[in-house]
Amino acid sequence: MSDRFEQMDVLIIGGGPIGLSCGIACRKAGLSHAILEKGALVNSLYNYPLNMTFFSTSEKLEIGSVPFISHNPKPTRDEALEYYRRVALHWTLDIRLYEKVVKVTKEGMGFTVHSSRKDYACRSLIISTGFYDLPNLMGIAGEGMSKVHHYYKEPHPYFGQDILVVGAANSAVDVALETMRKGARVTMVVREDSIRETVKYWVRPDIENRIKEGSIKAYFNSTVKAIRENEVDLVTPEGMVSIRNDFVLAMTGYLPDFQFLKSLGVLLGDDEMLTPVHDPVTMETNIPGIFLAGVICGGMQTNKWFIENSRDHGDRIVARILDKKP
Repeated sequence: MSDRFEQMDVLIIGGGPIGLSCGIACRKAGLSHAILEKGALVNSLYNYPLNMTFFSTSEKLEIGSVPFISHNPKPTRDEALEYYRRVALHWTLDIRLYEKVVKVTKEGMGFTVHSSRKDYACRSLIISTGFYDLPNLMGIAGEGMSKVHHYYKEPHPYFGQDILVVGAANSAVDVALETMRKGARVTMVVREDSIRETVKYWVRPDIENRIKEGSIKAYFNSTVKAIRENEVDLVTPEGMVSIRNDFVLAMTGYLPDFQFLKSLGVLLGDDEMLTPVHDPVTMETNIPGIFLAGVICGGMQTNKWFIENSRDHGDRIVARILDKKP
C-alpha cells in the first residue's frame, strides 16, 4: 500500500452518538481507528431545534460508561451536546471533523476510503451516518421555493407570519406549538385523521387542546397540493382550499443516504422500508467487512433505532471484527 494512505484497522463514517460508541468499542479492544464526520461533532443533534427536549431520559443516552447528568427529567439539546463533548474527551477519540467521505473502493481484504482531505486504508468499515441529511420531499409544485424549510431551528423568524406546518409527529408538533407561542399564525396539515399516538405524552394533550380552542388551525386527512408566493393549496375532505401563507415548515421526516450504501455494494431489501441487508447480531452487511450501526440499519423505518437501543452495536461489531482478525 502506498505511503500516502493512512492505514488502520477500522474506519467509522459518522460522528454521532452511535459512531462515538463504535469508536469507544474499538478503543477498548485495541483496534486502530478513526471517526470521519462531515460536520460538527454529533452533527445531527447540533442541527436539532435550539429548545428541543429529548424523549429519552439521560441515562438512556449514555455511552462509554460516562454518566449523563441532566438538570431536567428529560435532557435538552444543549445538555446532550455538552455530554457528547465530554465523552469524546474522556475517551480521547480520534475524530476528524468537517471531513466528508467522497468514495470507497474495495481493495483486497480491506477498503480504500477517499475523503475531502486524504486517503485511508482499513480492514473494516462501520457506517453510522444516521438519516438527518436528506429531507423526505413532498414532491409538489413550489417545494423548492426559499420560503419552504425542511429544517427548523428557532421560532423568532416566524413572528407575525402565516405559517403552514406539514406533519403530525413530534417535530411538527413541537414546531407548531413553539411558533404559535412566539407570535406566528399557525396552520397544520396532517395526512392522518389525528395527531400521532407516538407524539411525546406530555406534549400531545397540549397540541390537541390548542387545536380544539382554535389557537392552531388544523386540516386532517389533508395534503399540500401546491405552494405559491403568498398562498398554499390544500386538498381536504371538503375539497381544495387555498390559505394565506408566508412560510412552509415541512416536518416530513428524513431519509438515509441510500445512494451511498448502494455505491458500497450494500443491498437494500425489496420491501417498502428498503432495509439494508445486514446480520442483526453482528451488524455485518452482505459485503464482508462493512458494518452498519444505529438508525441507518432500519432503512426507511427511521423510528426503529434510537441511541438507547443501538448503543451496543459497536460492541457487536467489534466482537465480529476480533473474531475475523488474523
